[in-house]
Amino acid sequence: MARYTGPKTKIARKFGEAIYGDDKAFEKRNYPPGQHGANKRRGKKSEYAIQLMEKQKAKYTYGILEKQFRNMFKRATAAQGITGEVLLQLCESRLDNVVYRMGISPSRSGARQLVSHRHITVNGEVVNIPSYQLKAGDVVGVREKSKSLEAIDRSLSNSSNVYEWITFNNETKEGTYVSVPQRIQIPENINEQFIVELYSK
Repeated sequence: MARYTGPKTKIARKFGEAIYGDDKAFEKRNYPPGQHGANKRRGKKSEYAIQLMEKQKAKYTYGILEKQFRNMFKRATAAQGITGEVLLQLCESRLDNVVYRMGISPSRSGARQLVSHRHITVNGEVVNIPSYQLKAGDVVGVREKSKSLEAIDRSLSNSSNVYEWITFNNETKEGTYVSVPQRIQIPENINEQFIVELYSK
């Protein structure tokens, strides 16, 4: 499946924030890419351009393609609750995102690879679908044969993030997706209302 595999710093500079995590190259050049990137005198963006940028930021952040993202928006629209908030909750409930949040991988792309290569289990069963939607109470763990992987150990030892809606045991390399996160518990700097307005046109 086609995914963006180009320079991540370029995308971070486009949005003006390190959406892929710590990025030393972005810190040095935190203005838009291109010949006139550092020029502050840019025209005011249209309402549509702002909405589109917000949607693209969400897609790049979570590593989701347009068709998948549109389908998730349809699900969010049909669900009870505030559409934009439900959309972000669906993004956060993806298996690859929870693996990343638990610290098993330092990035979402790395988490997606771990899931695809059958290193991750859900409730004791191997699941190799990164977009798998977790439910509250699901137990996510590292497959027994994969617990000795150096990349996972290194990631866990460097991870310091703690989320109220996730528990994780470094010894057993297993954690629980305790509950669907509330909007205030989702740290991503995304204005979901702009995305709702864009798709509602």
